[in-house]
Amino acid sequence: MENLLNIFVRSVFIDNMIFAYFLGMCSYLAVSKTVKTSFGLGIAVVFVLLITVPVNYLLDNFVLKAGALSWLLGESAANIDLSFLSFIMFIAVIAAIVQLVEMVVEKFAPALYNQLGIFLPLIAVNCAIMGASLFMQERGYANIGEATAFGLGSGIGWLLAIVGIAAIREKLKYSNIPAPLRGIGITFIVTGLMAISFMSFLGINL
Repeated sequence: MENLLNIFVRSVFIDNMIFAYFLGMCSYLAVSKTVKTSFGLGIAVVFVLLITVPVNYLLDNFVLKAGALSWLLGESAANIDLSFLSFIMFIAVIAAIVQLVEMVVEKFAPALYNQLGIFLPLIAVNCAIMGASLFMQERGYANIGEATAFGLGSGIGWLLAIVGIAAIREKLKYSNIPAPLRGIGITFIVTGLMAISFMSFLGINL
C-alpha cells in the first residue's frame, strides 16, 4: 500500500507529465484559456490514462514481452518476442479508449464537446498519454496495481497543471502585462515558475 501511495504521489507532483517532462504541451497551452474547459479536458485525460496504462501493462506482460505468451502456449512460447509491436499496440489501445471518451462526452456533455473541439480526439496523439505507457514499460512495475496508481497519478498531475495555468491565465487578462509578453509569452513564463514550484516536492520521501 505504501509503495502504491509513493508511486501515486511521485507521478502527481515529482514526475508530473507537464512540469517534469513537458509532455502534452500542445493541448495544455491551447485549451487552458478557461478553467471550465481545462477541467473537462483534464478529466478526459485522467480517464484515458486510468484505463490505458493498466491495459497496456497487461498487454505488455502477457502478450508482447519475450516468453509472455507462456500462459497460453506453454514452454513453446519461450522464443516468442513480440516487444517490437509495443508502439503500435499501445497506440491502438489509446486510440480505442479516446474514441470511447469522445462518444461519451458528445452524448452527455455536448457543450463541453463543442468547446474542446479538435483537442478531444487529439488526446489520442497527446504525447503525455503515450509517454505514460512507455514510462510504465521502462520502469517495469511489479503488478497492475502499481501501473494503475501510476496512470491515475499521471492523469491527476496533468489535470492539476492545466487547471492551474487556466486559473492563472483568467487572472492575467486583467493584469498590466508588457505588450511583448502578452499571450503565449507570459504563459510560458508562468509555466516555468509552476515547474520550479513543483520541484519543491523532490525532497519528499515516503
